[in-house]
Amino acid sequence: MKYKNKLVLLIMLVCLRLPVWAGNDPQPAGARTAGLAGVAVTLTDVWAVTNNIAGITAIKKPTVGVYAENRFNLKALSTVTLQGVYALGKNGALGLELLRFGDKLYNEQKLGLGYAHRIGPVSLGLKATLLQLHLEQLGSRRAVALSFGGQSEIIPKLTFGAHIFNFNQAKLASYQSERFPTVMKAGLAYQPGSKLLLSLETEKDLRYSADVKGGLEYKPITQLALRTGFSTARQAATAGVGFVSQRFSIDYALGSHSVLGVSNHLSISYGFE
Repeated sequence: MKYKNKLVLLIMLVCLRLPVWAGNDPQPAGARTAGLAGVAVTLTDVWAVTNNIAGITAIKKPTVGVYAENRFNLKALSTVTLQGVYALGKNGALGLELLRFGDKLYNEQKLGLGYAHRIGPVSLGLKATLLQLHLEQLGSRRAVALSFGGQSEIIPKLTFGAHIFNFNQAKLASYQSERFPTVMKAGLAYQPGSKLLLSLETEKDLRYSADVKGGLEYKPITQLALRTGFSTARQAATAGVGFVSQRFSIDYALGSHSVLGVSNHLSISYGFE
């Protein structure tokens, strides 16, 4: 009964077009980001392939990652993504993204390929994503969305990041000019020392009001990271933990929505020599 009530409520919210992480929105990837309430535009890890392609220039060795997310304990709202970054030395870096969301009734699949290059203090990146939406009995729709992002250290310890997803406004269907979401993000990250990271970000989906997100990451020791964050539009609070070694990292996050309940996030990444 509890499952049915939650599912009915979720359907109502999506129909009302409230921003509660509806399916075809470009959701951030990685449990580290999830622990920071979706703050991601300034981060530089393998999940930057999704979050801000410019961030992959900081990766100096081939790296792969797997991320799994379950929203509100509903199987139909589960996501699995595989990402990889291949560094090209002074010539930048390549990023690959494979993603699946949903179940057999409704699902989305994404294949993304991006390139980023660092010029002085500025990193810039461009990515093309093949999007496929499938609804049982209605078939599939496909389109290509283009994304562009940038990052720069404004002053020592303060980084600015910006990103736009689907700036070409790819169409979902020809009728009523139905399009995939176009989402813009910009934010700042301040790192006063090796143990603390403070981040603030604003996100604007053209269909909704702006969402302001904040995140804090604290490392009591080099191998352990503790995280928390908040999101205003999504009425969500998050917490997470990460274990990091020289080549391997594992992260977990728990998100809590005031109405829909909890979401679980787990990611693992590995860097090759």
